[in-house]
Amino acid sequence: MKQTDHLLPLQANMTSQRLLQAVLRQNLSAFTERSFNEVNSGKTYRHNWHLDALAWKLTQVADGKIKRLLITLPPRSLKSVSASVALPAWILGRRPETRIICASYGLDLAVDHANACRAIMKTPWYRQLFPQMQIDPRKDTETEFRTTRGGYRLSTTVGGSLTGRGGSIIIIDDPMKAADASSEAARNRVKTWFDETLLSRLDDKKDDAIILVMQRLHVDDLAGHVLSRGDWDHLDLPAVADREEIIQTGPYAFHERKIGELLQPEREPKHVLDELRASMGSAAFSAQYQQQPVPPGGNMIKWRWFATYSEPPASKEFSDKIVQSWDTASKATELADYSVCVTALVTRTSISILDVVRKRLEYPALKKLIIEQRKKWNADTVLIEDKGSGMSLIQDLKREGVYSIAIKVTEDKIVRMSACSAKIEAGSVFLPETASWLADFRNELLAFPQGRHDDQADALSQLINWTRTKSTYTLENIM
Repeated sequence: MKQTDHLLPLQANMTSQRLLQAVLRQNLSAFTERSFNEVNSGKTYRHNWHLDALAWKLTQVADGKIKRLLITLPPRSLKSVSASVALPAWILGRRPETRIICASYGLDLAVDHANACRAIMKTPWYRQLFPQMQIDPRKDTETEFRTTRGGYRLSTTVGGSLTGRGGSIIIIDDPMKAADASSEAARNRVKTWFDETLLSRLDDKKDDAIILVMQRLHVDDLAGHVLSRGDWDHLDLPAVADREEIIQTGPYAFHERKIGELLQPEREPKHVLDELRASMGSAAFSAQYQQQPVPPGGNMIKWRWFATYSEPPASKEFSDKIVQSWDTASKATELADYSVCVTALVTRTSISILDVVRKRLEYPALKKLIIEQRKKWNADTVLIEDKGSGMSLIQDLKREGVYSIAIKVTEDKIVRMSACSAKIEAGSVFLPETASWLADFRNELLAFPQGRHDDQADALSQLINWTRTKSTYTLENIM
């Protein structure tokens, strides 16, 4: 036996410890697991691929590769531990000068997340992991702690004031309570705070990052608000997969998710999800667990009512007509409605939707588009609602040689959709099996009348109702 043989177990242990520390410094998923065990004593950590996917997206934010990240997933999926607790501690350990703002719907929740983060950063293992990271004792409160390098983690509430404060990473975790989601005023307060207060708090508007992590609560919640603007990287993790998807979980790792696959069956098996759906109702379950604020079947209109075609139908009889139904808006501002054209082949027994065009346009561009769409499809009939911009369009189009039918509306949107729903339910309205516009069309119809927009629904109901009562409308064709 060599004189140093007794040191081998100690050396092996030191090597193992150094390897573990190296992993924790570089791998956010491993760091999150270690953090969970630190602040959740007595609870069992159940690892799952979705936690790796979550950590991978958050790592890309930390590395500056993603500037706007939205994560939607069911309750109790460790989103707060991952995004509001582990991530700030990990980033400040690696870069103590980072300025981080964390916001939640309530102060108690924000403070809980801050205290958990602070508790991790004061542990011996964390201090060994990141010896350069020191909390400044002169600023160490429940809502804010600073580092000796000038960085900080600041907690606030959604709607709270941030005057004079800024950050390079802003994390919004659960911006609204589920109980408030049905209130339009409450939703608008959250969106106004985000637009008018939070966005201005980024130190560098071009290169700094915002993370929004939440469960969906309403079609017009903050997630819906940011998605409508585009340019957000979205990790969407429903409790039950409704599509096949390949989800990245690491630099060279992926999870192939199949339709019907449960997110974490060890924690929430199918019978548990079924019980949740029964107890909370299909609408709430669809929003909070499936991340689809509209139930898959729809509200007034059920998707299963529509028939489908694989090849575009052709006109067979003299009475078959190509009809275009327009729902028009007159302003192209961010909050203005879209202008929509639904093009369909109308026969004696069916309506086949051929195309849907949906754009925000100023008046001159809108008039030009109507002329172009009529020519493109060689439309026999053009329907335009006789109100707002439609009144001027009808007259101006006549001067261009395009004659339209003025639709005079007396009932509200819901009544108009109710009047045509029987024709859809009877299977007389056909949609293509695939089309670039189909997903947006589906989402709006199924959300109606609670959706954020209803222009496509209005154009469709106008078309169907015209086929039912077209003798009551007049052709504006002053020669």
